[in-house]
Amino acid sequence: MREFVLAATAAFGLEAVVKREIEALGLEITASCDGRIEFRGDERAIVRSNLWLRCADRVYVKLAEFRAESFPQLIEAAEAVAWEEWLPADGRFVVTGSSVKSKLHGVPACQGTVKKAVVNRLRKALGVSELPETGNEYNIRFMLHKDVCILLLDTSGEALHKRGYRTHDVSAPIKETLAAAMVSLSFYKPGRFMADPMCGSGTIAIEAAMMARNIAPGLYRHFAAEEWKTVPRELWQEERQKAYAAIDNGADVRIQASDIDRRAVEAARANAEEAGVDDCIEFFCAPVSELHAKEERGIIVTNPPYGQRIGEQKQMDGVYRDLAAFSRANPDWSLFIITADKTIEKKLGRPADRRRKLYNGGIEACYYQYHGTK
Repeated sequence: MREFVLAATAAFGLEAVVKREIEALGLEITASCDGRIEFRGDERAIVRSNLWLRCADRVYVKLAEFRAESFPQLIEAAEAVAWEEWLPADGRFVVTGSSVKSKLHGVPACQGTVKKAVVNRLRKALGVSELPETGNEYNIRFMLHKDVCILLLDTSGEALHKRGYRTHDVSAPIKETLAAAMVSLSFYKPGRFMADPMCGSGTIAIEAAMMARNIAPGLYRHFAAEEWKTVPRELWQEERQKAYAAIDNGADVRIQASDIDRRAVEAARANAEEAGVDDCIEFFCAPVSELHAKEERGIIVTNPPYGQRIGEQKQMDGVYRDLAAFSRANPDWSLFIITADKTIEKKLGRPADRRRKLYNGGIEACYYQYHGTK
């Protein structure tokens, strides 16, 4: 086994959540910045992080970091990377990237330069004149920031939020990774009652149930690195078997998911069946005003429709009044709500105990956390 520097990318505001997940896997974090957490690991760590990280966007292998203030510097440093250790002669590779506050600000020109460097290196190292690019796809990403370039190789393929269970969607669904982070930040645990009275396609409830039963979020999907010779196929088989064995079907999971839209409830139920957690989530069609506290010290975790995305603001004001009335009647319950409405605290009648700035579908939002009485 070789040790690499790996990098998990995350949406703004979720870096601390992803760090906790990486540490829970027993992996050593080496660096952290906005949107990226770096950690050490071997081939097995590539497999485990893809299978188990609930809130990260992707997992990369970090191949190089260097200063690049000119194209000659960029191509020379990129050619020095041992690409032949990762890419076969027939590998089909795509280069994407970004440039922020750097002299090399033209992204297309940088893409072309990095690709040229990879081609030059592979031709020399593999002793070939042609690279047919007919094999598996390899996604190379560069990040230029203040003239420092990082080269990354994507191990995930499709983004990690694509778990595979969401076969039925509704308007403006929340990403699975963000839903998992909301549940994680609510400190929900098995044995505690949880409700989402605006469940949409059911993502928050499903992610909570998967966490409670310890179902690996990537258990039923494919990853780009499964086709790499660098990461032995038997490692994927071993780690998937361990993940299956770790599922706790006996966990005490009591989750309620409701919505005023009957089609949304039907979609949520179908998605839960696909995820294998429909037996521990109660689905029904009802407005927020009919939410009842079936148990003490429950949790509400919800993503209401934003006025700028779906519903009219006047309708949402009524929903917030209903939530405020429920909270007053049930002070031992906790409320966790993400919204772009900056007047939410006034509408709910009290300031939040904690706030966290997040982005939901490109919209700046805030995660308001109201803790129930102890």
